[in-house]
Amino acid sequence: MNHSEHPTLSRRNFLMNVGGGFAGLALAQMMANEASAVVPFHHPPKAKRVIQLFMTGGASPMDLFDYKPELARLDGQMLGPKVKPDGFVAEAGAIMKSPFEFKQHGESGRWVSSLFPEQAKLVDEMAFLMAMTTKTNVHGPGTYMMNSGFLQPGFPCMGSWISHALGNITENLPSFVVLPDAKGLPYNQKGCFSSGFLPSVHQGTVINAALAQPVPDLFPEEKFGFTNSDADHSGLSLLDKINRVHASTHPGDSRLDARIASYELAAKMQLAAPEAFDVMKEPEHVRKAYGMEEKVTEDFGRRCLLATRLIERDVRFVQVWSGPQGAVANWDNHGSIIDELPPMAASVDKPIAALLRDLKSRGLDKDTLVIWTTEFGRTPFAQAGTGRDHNGGSFVTWLWGAGVEPGVSYGKSDDWGYKTEDGATYCYDLHATILHLLGIDHLKLTVRKDGIDRRLTDVHGHVIDEVLS
Repeated sequence: MNHSEHPTLSRRNFLMNVGGGFAGLALAQMMANEASAVVPFHHPPKAKRVIQLFMTGGASPMDLFDYKPELARLDGQMLGPKVKPDGFVAEAGAIMKSPFEFKQHGESGRWVSSLFPEQAKLVDEMAFLMAMTTKTNVHGPGTYMMNSGFLQPGFPCMGSWISHALGNITENLPSFVVLPDAKGLPYNQKGCFSSGFLPSVHQGTVINAALAQPVPDLFPEEKFGFTNSDADHSGLSLLDKINRVHASTHPGDSRLDARIASYELAAKMQLAAPEAFDVMKEPEHVRKAYGMEEKVTEDFGRRCLLATRLIERDVRFVQVWSGPQGAVANWDNHGSIIDELPPMAASVDKPIAALLRDLKSRGLDKDTLVIWTTEFGRTPFAQAGTGRDHNGGSFVTWLWGAGVEPGVSYGKSDDWGYKTEDGATYCYDLHATILHLLGIDHLKLTVRKDGIDRRLTDVHGHVIDEVLS
């Protein structure tokens, strides 16, 4: 086709012709989904960027951060529910004390298990939510809820809402980056990073930090010799002409700008991404601090260091996952807390402490928020001998960085760590607080969908002022 002979050729008509209509339909759908506008700040923000550390499987609170001496007194007694609750994998066993030593740390006197010796040194910089709770004891819905505020799929996750609300800080990298465990994706797979009904440009960009080319297909394979810079230039020039014709015939329609921006970002990433993702550029002492030279911490340490580099280069939201879905190699310790929890704790403790120290040394703590969480907790009752079952009744989350009051805690669980007793905190409250620190009123961040004004916090949530500076 000689495009110069069709001066009024539109982008849509061109794709209709070459794709028998299917490409045009796809384009129309993509453009319809990409209508988006950056929301102005509702109040002055304290944080500009966020790192979320997510422990897949349900990290056991009474073996990590929520010291329960009553469990030692009642150890071995059959005091649990007589009928298996929904979401429990097995019948409740006897009360089981933590097999790990707890000590108080810092001026705040925070109790921390011996499994987290490095994080224990930093508790005076953290704010703890000691009575987190959720509506489910099942991994898939629980993971959805902690990320999107809903138990079912189809809703945007927090990273997507933040990207939609605030947009990119940098033009060279995505606003929302996901760093999954090298062993696999979490429960719900990529549904955890979905943009739902928001434009797809806001979904998480998944980076496999262990690969030589972390972003797939960013560069052509060597066997395709014709895909050189000249070919790229010619193709982009043609696309630019078609885009301009379309823009001139659709004044006031900004949807095309979203698609053009995604093409431009891909081109810019070819220059920026290789440098940003190359953690080996960091000095040896930095890599060593993250545990990159030790087998047990190498993967999570690499991704924590990469998160720091991405935040330093103004990526808005970075999510770092520990553990894949499934019954092994994550925080879902049904078989044995004694055998299964220590290696998971060891894999993240040193890297997390290094992450916080490194952010501070680079001055990034002043406008970066870090969150540590999981989808739910574990039972105070034994399962399969020395394991613990699922428990949505109570678990722990901590926050660190910009706008966070250091060394404080909010809420508490009961004497067994089974249910919340005071200051019950749902994902809605956590999300509202995170948005608040970013300068967003969670009540005002809405998108009309099927006649309903949807928001990240659904119809719930309040800002947890007790943990804010």
